[in-house]
Amino acid sequence: MNATHAHPYPRPAGDERFDIVVVGGGHAGVEAALAAARLGARVALITLRADRIGEMSCNPAIGGLGKGQLVREVDALGGLMGRAADETGIQFKVLGASKGVAAQGPRCQSDRHRYREWVTAALKAQPQIEVREARVEGLALEEHGGQRRVRGVRLADGEVLRCGAVVITTGTFLAAVMHTGEQTASGGRVGEGTSRGISHDLERAGLALGRLKTGTPPRLERSSIDWERLERQPGDARPQPFSFATERARFPVLPQIECFITWTQATTHALIRANIHRAPMYAGRIQGVGPRYCPSVEDKVMRFADRDRHQVFLEPESLSTDVIYVNGVSTSLPAEVQEAFVHTIPGLERARFVRHGYAVEYDFVFPAQLDRTLAARDIAGLFLAGQINGTSGYEEAAAQGLVAGANAALWWRGEPAFVLGRDEAYIGVLVDDLVVAQPTEPYRMFTSRAEHRLLLRSDNADRRLTPRAVQLGLAGAEALERLRQREARARAAAAVLETLRPAEYGGKSLSEVLRRPEVDLALLAARHPEVAALELTADECAGLEADIKYAGYVEREREQVARLRRQETTEIPADFDFASLSGLAAEAAAKLRQIRPRTLGAAGRIAGVRPPDVALLAVHVERFKRARER
Repeated sequence: MNATHAHPYPRPAGDERFDIVVVGGGHAGVEAALAAARLGARVALITLRADRIGEMSCNPAIGGLGKGQLVREVDALGGLMGRAADETGIQFKVLGASKGVAAQGPRCQSDRHRYREWVTAALKAQPQIEVREARVEGLALEEHGGQRRVRGVRLADGEVLRCGAVVITTGTFLAAVMHTGEQTASGGRVGEGTSRGISHDLERAGLALGRLKTGTPPRLERSSIDWERLERQPGDARPQPFSFATERARFPVLPQIECFITWTQATTHALIRANIHRAPMYAGRIQGVGPRYCPSVEDKVMRFADRDRHQVFLEPESLSTDVIYVNGVSTSLPAEVQEAFVHTIPGLERARFVRHGYAVEYDFVFPAQLDRTLAARDIAGLFLAGQINGTSGYEEAAAQGLVAGANAALWWRGEPAFVLGRDEAYIGVLVDDLVVAQPTEPYRMFTSRAEHRLLLRSDNADRRLTPRAVQLGLAGAEALERLRQREARARAAAAVLETLRPAEYGGKSLSEVLRRPEVDLALLAARHPEVAALELTADECAGLEADIKYAGYVEREREQVARLRRQETTEIPADFDFASLSGLAAEAAAKLRQIRPRTLGAAGRIAGVRPPDVALLAVHVERFKRARER
């Protein structure tokens, strides 16, 4: 795949019913199908169960630190997740509100049933998309000019569905096995199956696969919990939506609920330790690596033996069911052990189980084999998104789905690729991290992963990305008009703050006063009617405060971005001999030979490659170019 996405293959003579086939109806698949359709492609979305499109397999929540920024960016690019969360959220909260604006992340608890229904309806309302309930058992591949390319997918009934490009978003369903204690079952989610043929075809085509593991906690009956003994966790008094398109006057849409906190105890830990040999991971029955930042309760107890308790969040799954999600005790211990240790947790002594926790082990593709459009480098027309790329989380999946779906449609049309830089979006950070490194555990987004997070705030996602989305065709003119109105209000508000110079501040403008750490817009609005009359939304207040308070820092950040961009665009020739490198640290040389980065900027982000190594690599690359010219 080249950078301009020029289409290297002749179009077939009308034997393709669809331009793009998306395999999988989860969060990545939904955004991939919608992005491709918005760009004019005829799309087939194939899923094992059409009644599980947009399913929240684990925690019924959207957003969080780093993740909330991804949702805002998907929304700014015309995606669905932010609007779905706003329409079905039952508790909204900004995490990290006491920290700087760059470290904050919006989150909501969702009604998982309404979320799935809303997403399904929105998807099926798209005339460019046809949803088919079927099992994909493999890929239809062919050779053209010495290179493999995908021509469609093979269904379980033997039909070959031909298309221009394929986006695989199979989540945890590739060769998936579910574990509960000593019991195992085939499937990537309770009540659903798995797909093995795709893994076989990917490996046969030369892609390297690995195994990862994820898990889910028990679900309990609401009426069996002693709520009076638990600590209440309300949402924000003034909930803020994810989507820039959501009308504030009708938000929130659904009644808002409280969540609750309790804690594991010493007796909980003793029971888990006594049965740890029955946990599939510790018994050696699971080979895949689980997520470091969302460990099972077994891992917490064994790895943090000095801690006498761990936090447990009790979160309602829906307004219309009795099911409580027990966040913090993901487990694959036998069912009877789960019941025993859960009953030692305060408030849960008489809890009744709706479903026991379990672990899922599944195949994934090492994402360093993809380019930044999420296309497989060695299989033309094949794009991958979501957990198949070694990530975890609905938000990471949705972001990848949008990138892969858009680029599949652009590639098929022979148009320039859609790529975001690390300084442009958290989505750019996510994709770049994936294609540069080889993940050894499920990847999760955090604000700390973005070196330019002051530029990539959740409040300014539309300012950063909506113009690009409109230009590309991912968003419409109404989104651009909404952005122009927001910017006009911000400029007017900034002018008011610059103009007002109350005597109490010694003639300083309110803009200058706002730069003080102890001053915010809420304080100025309480003291000055002119500021209160601005009636800015919370996002607009956050953006205005950040623009004024951090103007100097932002400018320095932009200068740094310009310097890094020069390095970022210094390409390493495709035929550069990494094996001949000398003078580098052994770890850096080994990593460079293994990953073969395309630019100096990409080389600098590989774990184990230090700035001096990059500087020396730059010298080697320059010598190589000069020698080739001679």
